Amino acid sequence: MSRSDPPVLRLLAPNPSPLTGPGTNTYLVGGAELAVIDPGPDLDDHLTAILAAAAGRPVARIIVTHAHRDHSALAPRLAAATGAEVLAFGTATEGRSPRMAAWADRLPPAAEGLDPAFTPDRRLADGDRLTGPDWEISVLHTPGHLGSHICLALGELLFSGDHVMGWSSSIVAPPDGDMTDYMAALHRLAATRWRQLLPGHGDPVEDPPARLAALIRHRQEREAAVLSALTDGPATPTELTARIYQDTPRHLWPAARQNVLAHLIDLAARSLVAADPAASADPHFHRI
Repeated sequence: MSRSDPPVLRLLAPNPSPLTGPGTNTYLVGGAELAVIDPGPDLDDHLTAILAAAAGRPVARIIVTHAHRDHSALAPRLAAATGAEVLAFGTATEGRSPRMAAWADRLPPAAEGLDPAFTPDRRLADGDRLTGPDWEISVLHTPGHLGSHICLALGELLFSGDHVMGWSSSIVAPPDGDMTDYMAALHRLAATRWRQLLPGHGDPVEDPPARLAALIRHRQEREAAVLSALTDGPATPTELTARIYQDTPRHLWPAARQNVLAHLIDLAARSLVAADPAASADPHFHRI
């Protein structure tokens, strides 16, 4: 970091899993007055760690990148302990695209675990700016992993939430995730020359252009694999997952199936595939 950058402290929540990696990253930004980004899961030890790291300094704002429980669930208790307001784009289902709204009644909630109780004290919009004595954070609405997902820019640093991580690609799980929006947001982020990405899980990303390019390429390759698998005839997302993810451990197939379905809905919106019957939770898709 340059000398002009405010202090940024990363705290790791003790919630490791195949989907969270080593755990959720909580960030404390600022010197005399703090912003807490992604307070994390509702765990007593993590609340104690955040308050200890604050070391008596006031917490002015609690900013949540998206309302999955591993990022947002601790927000109410941290707010009660510090008096800080909680800010986010919205609730767990706000920002859902019309494409996904059409699928919402036939699909279960995203597998990662929405936080349906989460409601921010104040809603943020794309382009909003939040300031403290030694920091200014800009809001970028980056739907895809979740319709209400935001990234947060601190100069040339980007708190990328679950949209961009170094250790794994993001899950895009309909109806809460949208592959069309996810790809558009990746391209938007790639248009800026970030110095470093600070993700919601895993280590900092030290080469943002390379990582963003790799994620875009990965999704393009998955899309090509889905289309190729459909050349053999109509198939359901479950059947396509078994064909495409043969080298992936089977316990990860449910998450992989979500990504396959997200690709299929995106391809359908572009009139490259169609679902028959479209009302099924696991419909057969065919190429057009």
